[in-house]
Amino acid sequence: MNSFSQENKSVSFSSDAYYKICVLGDIDASWSDRLGGMSIESALSADKKHITFLEGRVTDQAELIGIVNSLYQMRLPLLSVSLVEYS
Repeated sequence: MNSFSQENKSVSFSSDAYYKICVLGDIDASWSDRLGGMSIESALSADKKHITFLEGRVTDQAELIGIVNSLYQMRLPLLSVSLVEYS
């Protein structure tokens, strides 16, 4: 099965959705356009490591993978990807 159901809706490869992504490292907010227009916020963890949170709507799974690939190319370890809401 290529999708899952939640409250009579389903998400698929072509569904737009709102995601939260967390990476280890610091990303300047000026990178937002290069990362799908996601909002970018950075913080320090309890052990003083830089953590960056990206949030925003992506048009489909291809765009999400593009964002994740960009983070990989920036050599930023991916901590989490969370689906928050979908259409």
